[in-house]
Amino acid sequence: MIASEIEIDIRFSETDAMGVVWHGNYLKFFEDGREAFGRAYGLEYLKIFDRGYFTPIVKSEIDHKAPVFYGQVIKVITRYVPAKSAKIQFEYEVVNMTTRELCAVGKTMQVFLDKETRVLELITPEFYRQWKVDNEV
Repeated sequence: MIASEIEIDIRFSETDAMGVVWHGNYLKFFEDGREAFGRAYGLEYLKIFDRGYFTPIVKSEIDHKAPVFYGQVIKVITRYVPAKSAKIQFEYEVVNMTTRELCAVGKTMQVFLDKETRVLELITPEFYRQWKVDNEV
């Protein structure tokens, strides 16, 4: 399984009135993880777009395990999950680097939409099939 990691400093604007990271920000952290993964493995959003596709999220899951507070640092570990169908799946771990606690785990699923017609691709695009071969996934 191929993976990437990114560290993120928690900003004041990412917390709620209790000083805890607001739960909705974890989806942003997952996005940061996907972007880091894309840069590391040549699967950036703009490259996908240039090949004629959007890849919207159609499913997301988050299990919150421990709080994160303003001023702490987290690490987002993003793991690619192979699939035979025309979709991109990831699993995530969010680790508080300050406390060394596992703070959240999650999953996302993306599909391919033709950027011109906005029609769902049921067949895996050729560039993505080649990407899987090149990355041995």
